[in-house]
Amino acid sequence: MPRRIHGDGASATGVELLNKNRDQGAAGGRPEQETPQVVCFGMIIPAVVLVVDEFPPHNTGALVRQAQEFISDDAAIVATILRQWDVPTGLIGTALGDDERGRSAARRLREMGVLGEVRLSPDMTTPYEVDVSDRSGARTYFWQREPEVLATLDSADLSLLKGSGMLYVDWYDGEPILRAMREARRLGVPAFLNLEHGHQDADALRRFASGATICQVVTDPAQRGGDARGVAEKLLGVGVDSVLVTLAGEGCLAVQGEEWVRVWAPPVEVVDGCGAGAAFSAGFMLGRLRGWDLERSARFACAAASMKCTRLGPKVHPEEEITHVAGTLRVERG
Repeated sequence: MPRRIHGDGASATGVELLNKNRDQGAAGGRPEQETPQVVCFGMIIPAVVLVVDEFPPHNTGALVRQAQEFISDDAAIVATILRQWDVPTGLIGTALGDDERGRSAARRLREMGVLGEVRLSPDMTTPYEVDVSDRSGARTYFWQREPEVLATLDSADLSLLKGSGMLYVDWYDGEPILRAMREARRLGVPAFLNLEHGHQDADALRRFASGATICQVVTDPAQRGGDARGVAEKLLGVGVDSVLVTLAGEGCLAVQGEEWVRVWAPPVEVVDGCGAGAAFSAGFMLGRLRGWDLERSARFACAAASMKCTRLGPKVHPEEEITHVAGTLRVERG
């Protein structure tokens, strides 16, 4: 059975609550838990990103220039990025092992102010991810995604969604995200889906995209390509309100109904591309939460993702700096 670790180090049956503002009753004297503006749902996996000049040939090595540990996968990255912009954000994730790696990940999420809970199970071993970024901006990753771990999403408590402003899900997490999307729809909470290259899969469009309010996809060759405008039209055709097509170093295309905005990315010196797609997602969601229009939200998202690439790991620049750069970007409207 999973257990809960209290802030004083004592243990109890249950799950570890990762909210330093959690209501502990009148006697505790602590403030009530915030309602998150965004709830991220998906896998939680401790990770490390290694920066090399270039990826080595098979059965050889490379000198690591920099290294940074962080909490992955995309749902967790989006949550931690939004917290860097002081957006109240919750995370509903997979269970972790009741081991040092799992307990450390739980503590780090708590310290970052991410709302929600992480379940620790003695019957599991916490998975791990290794990312390798090179100077071209490419990212090669190695991850553990056992079905048994993803299946723990099926029993995750969804109550954090009530009263929230948006749900974030990633299609890589598979069938379990549909339960969260259905609950979000029941509560009137819009769903942001990261579909990446899943737009090429007719079944994925039917099962996942049709329930999304906002959908982010990719068309660059590394993710199997595609025509940006054609992909956007296909997603609008299944009922998505807003479509975001990321174009790697070329920026993005954002489409909503008959309106479209093409934004070109700013030139940056790439240090690490890990988390750039999540920074784009987080940036667009921030704009929507603030009531910004399509162009302003897309500008901010594109600038946030590009500027993130100048930093190691999923760390973003302050909102004010991103806003300044966003205002300088080349844009075409239609």
